[in-house]
Amino acid sequence: MLTKNERRQKIKTRVRGKVFGTKECPRLSVFRSNKQIYAQVIDDTTGTTVASASSLKIEDKFPKKEIAAKVGDLIAQYAKEAGVEKVAFDRNGYLYHGRIKELADAARKGGLKF
Repeated sequence: MLTKNERRQKIKTRVRGKVFGTKECPRLSVFRSNKQIYAQVIDDTTGTTVASASSLKIEDKFPKKEIAAKVGDLIAQYAKEAGVEKVAFDRNGYLYHGRIKELADAARKGGLKF
């Protein structure tokens, strides 16, 4: 029987086989822990991180979903400053609901196109 983390790694491998970031359309990767959420815009052709944001920069106490939405706004802002308009969303093996969905919706509202 697979543990929760092993199951996520299998799904992550399957998703990463389909999602690849280029210079014109980098990959927006999301990592979620129990307390924090992180987002990176990655150009896979050169292996560089174009922009990154995390909930560590947010000082205030909010529910986790609201913090994820704030991180989505931040990553959209940082990506726009770096000249990125369109991204490929990499949910990193997580189900597309809850905090992951909030982050993606906020990034869309911030001006990123998926």
